Amino acid sequence: MNALERGIVKVEGGPDRFSRVLLAASSKLGGGDLLFAGEAHHSDGPWLRPDDYRKWNGVLRFSHGDQRNGFALTAMACGGQWNSTDQVPQRAVARGLVDRFGSVDPTDAGRTHRHSLAGEWRHSGGAGLTVVKAYAIDYGLDLFSDFTYFLDDPVRGDQFEQEDGRRIVGAAASQRFLGSWFGRDTESVAGFQGRLDHIPTLGLYHTEARRRLETIRRDRVDQSSGALFFQTTIQWAPKLRTVTGVRGDLYRFDVDSDVAANSGARTASIGSPKVSLIAGPWRNTELYANWGWGFHTNDARGSVQTRDPKTGDPVSPVDAIVRAKGMEIGLRTVSPGRFHSALAAWRLDIASELIFVGDAGTTEPSRPSRRLGVEWSSAYTPAAWLTIDVDVAYSKARFRDPDRYGDRIPGAVEGVVSAGVTAAGAGPLSGSLRLRYFGPRPLIEDDSVRSRASTTLNARAGYRLGRRYSVAIEAFNLANAKVSDIDYFYTSRLPGEPPGGVADIHTHPLERRTVRASLTASF
Repeated sequence: MNALERGIVKVEGGPDRFSRVLLAASSKLGGGDLLFAGEAHHSDGPWLRPDDYRKWNGVLRFSHGDQRNGFALTAMACGGQWNSTDQVPQRAVARGLVDRFGSVDPTDAGRTHRHSLAGEWRHSGGAGLTVVKAYAIDYGLDLFSDFTYFLDDPVRGDQFEQEDGRRIVGAAASQRFLGSWFGRDTESVAGFQGRLDHIPTLGLYHTEARRRLETIRRDRVDQSSGALFFQTTIQWAPKLRTVTGVRGDLYRFDVDSDVAANSGARTASIGSPKVSLIAGPWRNTELYANWGWGFHTNDARGSVQTRDPKTGDPVSPVDAIVRAKGMEIGLRTVSPGRFHSALAAWRLDIASELIFVGDAGTTEPSRPSRRLGVEWSSAYTPAAWLTIDVDVAYSKARFRDPDRYGDRIPGAVEGVVSAGVTAAGAGPLSGSLRLRYFGPRPLIEDDSVRSRASTTLNARAGYRLGRRYSVAIEAFNLANAKVSDIDYFYTSRLPGEPPGGVADIHTHPLERRTVRASLTASF
């Protein structure tokens, strides 16, 4: 947003030392709008060792003009630090060794910051709409985690520290213009994007109680990328149009590692065509079909490394860029002010899936995959003050190559439902009730270990006190469901267990039922 109709001050509080203050306002300045906002937040959570989570956010934005002719400058900053209660093994909870809200290593913690400055300029003229953007980011993360406890080091433990400090600069420009192809009206856009990540410090260390014991790896990484793209929309008939585009991406990875065998540079490029066909609307309903190629990148270090930094064993570099191919067909319908709905069926093929590695706290490339799914999203407004919305998604995720370990993708959720009822605008009272369902998911390739489904309810009730004040009560996990936020299956070792450890589900619980109150004042 560039401006607020009214400034606001919001104060929230609740159990577990939860507190939050938000201030946001805007004013006219030099023919433009100056918008500013700040937030301070603290929470201990339900954990036996309090999170003592402290977070702050701020934004300052000056804008002039409108969406066709104008500019904006935006500065943002955020930071936070916390104690971490990571996932715990189910066997420890079952035996009473660890509480659901407890931890195995109470010294896990983290801190992070992100500062950014961005500018945007728009100009509309005879050549069309020109948009130029540029940004700079300063980012840092220092994270202490322990997922396997005493599996690798039976004496000092397996805690590790991840250190990441980087500077990012980037820019983009696009030109949108009207034209005529084959006697048909067209709208096209062409442009480029560029980005450089300079990461002088990218470290992984073995630690004990947050004290560094040894360096597992330490790297300096420079990653640069550039892209050119072109897209055009052609109106072939009153009820038929196409959108076609192509994009070319070029990446360069330059790694300077503390292990010479893992240093090096690599360049990779890829092209991505895309096509959409849209038919309609008929009675506010249109049909569409999309097809296109995309990609994801892998860790720059993995694209050049030849030695495992932990064991020293030879390893093969991974592909720097991994191809993805997707398609979907669907329909969407809109009845203004009353009802809208969208239904789509899709397929996504990825040449190499990224899999979470629990005992390393990272991801690694895996086998090629295919995902098939269907999604339905709807909202119905039977009265001006009442809205009912439902989102349902189901997907089938499988590895595409045969393997004796199985073809399931660990952690791939099969079904998701989000639904809610919201009442507002009929008077000073307002309220909402929301349901969230996460279906079961495989935790291992042969599907022999699965997570349980989870269903949670959240509710909110508000009351408006005149034009300037409002109060609200929010209830999270209203039914106090004892379910997991996350589940992973891997091997870990607790004191007294066999040297090879025990394969088990490691879980992190959803927070218990909690109620928070807020007061909002406008000015």
